[in-house]
Amino acid sequence: MVPNIYIGFFLHAPFPSSEFMRCLSKRKDILTGVLGANMIGFQTFSYSRHFASCCTRILGFDSNYAGIDAYGAHVAVDVFPIGIDVDAVRKLAYEEPGIGEIVNSIRKQYHGKRIIIGRDRLDSVRGVTQKLMAFETFLERYPQWRNKVVLIQVTNPTSVEEEKEESEAKISSQMSHLVSTINGRFGSLSFSPVQHYSRYLVPQEYFALLRAADIGLITSVRDGMNTTSLEYVVCQHENHGPLILSEFSGTAGSLSSAIHINPWDLGGVADVINQALLMTPEEREAQHSQLYKYVTTHTIISWSDKYLKRLLTNLSSFDQSIATPALDKSRLLSQYRKSRGRLFMFDYDGTLTPIVKDPQAAIPSDRVLRTIKTLAADRKNSVWIISGRDQAFLDEWMGHISELGLSAEHGCFIRHPRNDDWENLTEKSNMGWQKEVLEIFQHYTERTQGSFIERKRVALTWHYRRADPEYGTFQATECRKHLENTVLKRWPVEVLSGKANLEVRPTFINKGSIATRLVEEYKHGLGQDPDFVLCLGDDFTDEDMFRALANSSLPRDRVFSVTVGASSKQTLANWHLLEPADVIATIALLNSKTSS
Repeated sequence: MVPNIYIGFFLHAPFPSSEFMRCLSKRKDILTGVLGANMIGFQTFSYSRHFASCCTRILGFDSNYAGIDAYGAHVAVDVFPIGIDVDAVRKLAYEEPGIGEIVNSIRKQYHGKRIIIGRDRLDSVRGVTQKLMAFETFLERYPQWRNKVVLIQVTNPTSVEEEKEESEAKISSQMSHLVSTINGRFGSLSFSPVQHYSRYLVPQEYFALLRAADIGLITSVRDGMNTTSLEYVVCQHENHGPLILSEFSGTAGSLSSAIHINPWDLGGVADVINQALLMTPEEREAQHSQLYKYVTTHTIISWSDKYLKRLLTNLSSFDQSIATPALDKSRLLSQYRKSRGRLFMFDYDGTLTPIVKDPQAAIPSDRVLRTIKTLAADRKNSVWIISGRDQAFLDEWMGHISELGLSAEHGCFIRHPRNDDWENLTEKSNMGWQKEVLEIFQHYTERTQGSFIERKRVALTWHYRRADPEYGTFQATECRKHLENTVLKRWPVEVLSGKANLEVRPTFINKGSIATRLVEEYKHGLGQDPDFVLCLGDDFTDEDMFRALANSSLPRDRVFSVTVGASSKQTLANWHLLEPADVIATIALLNSKTSS
């Protein structure tokens, strides 16, 4: 591994849909590895959409068509249709010694006949068998073109071994059968409508064929960058031959002026071949001029220039000067050792325990409980868990630690150390909004499979972590709009968008108000401010705590506000730790340095 480098990743091949990707045993490893890049590029929009969908469905990350929010950082995703070296193709196709003679020889050999050219690798996604079947259908439907059209199909073997792979051998057998059938039905002793060459062509032969052709036919059923289509356009600058291009080709989106086909629709392809043959010179020239302009202005040089500029733009927007530094543990330990009164405020989910698909499964490990209990047992320490969880959950899993203070539902309830009673900080507020919110949540729960409602004493939470990730996100957006246009206009409540959930709660209470209250209670009880404060949280609700501490009168060198996540995450915290395991390790480190 090479740390602290910028990475740009580009995939010119198709990216599978989530339905295929989820079948791979190493699916998470592959996606996580790609997300190590700062920017990810794809040949087409559909491939970038598949990648974003995989990151959401398989890894659970928030995504859109501009990027992925992964591990606390934003990874840019964009589309960069790759081009060819047009100058090199021009030179090989028009300036290579002897190329003109080869072109004339091909045209002379097929004098009086229209030439359709195809060149593909010998694999299933290139659609060669579909091309041959469509050509057979064309000759059946349009008998007037028999003996007047020839299909020259060149296939490059994908394997260099003497014995072909099983799949390649199967495709080769199918092609041989189709070629024999077509030539037997529509050929003669002097002419075969399909000329099939299963070999590699030298550049002179290949570009001569592209120049001599009247139609380029590409029928790939799945494709990334298709160089043949681009090279064909450059080689047709004199002849203006139409390009028939599969809509599943990676270049179809770029070459919008080409004639697009569905290679599985054999009759449709046959009809398009006939239409291409009947195009007037003016129509051919108009189509070609648009294709030629695009291909010659979107070259491999312009592609690399665009890609690098976009990468540098993304990197410049990520200012290292505003990146949150890793927690300075030596400084933390130094202040901890010399302090006489300490205040700790910890979030729960994503801070002490990792985020999991089922919220009820996020129970604290034995190590977490031991570490927190040891920290709270120190008489110099005042330790609090400030969570969005309800009272019942915190009582069940943390309530046995008598020295520990608890705050539930983002500050709506508070339970002081060595006290079994909960104080309701919202008991004087009107809770009439709950009925309206519950009806709206029920509406979306009925329409979103896997979602459910969590009814707390005050807050109401709609979870969609078990739902289809993309549909759940869509429904959450619609639900939020619904709430904003109804309940929020009539009641003093707010909607919090959490990790795969929406929560509605009163506006006057949040984690920040609890943090302020705890600092004041500490000062009132002991007659002085704490001289060491460690506040840890991982999501936007914890930013209220960081904000409250930043606005307090506490000396900055005594306050350690720490976000859990990547350094690039936008936060008000002064420091960061990467994950919950680092949080527990840091607390354990403090426990080990506690003075006796």
